[in-house]
Amino acid sequence: MPELYWQKSTYSQEASACVYVTTTPDGTILLRESDEPETILTTGPSQLATLIAALRPRCR
Repeated sequence: MPELYWQKSTYSQEASACVYVTTTPDGTILLRESDEPETILTTGPSQLATLIAALRPRCR
């Protein structure tokens, strides 16, 4: 497997636990949390978009 380049999510606060995201060559999205980097969640683009939409505050 090629080396993965993890990027800190823009939703992460500076002083709190951070969420990191990367993609694999086949388009799978991987997520991990800074406190437990060995635990990796696997998802797809549409599933992640649905999760973010559900968690986003409704401040409009």
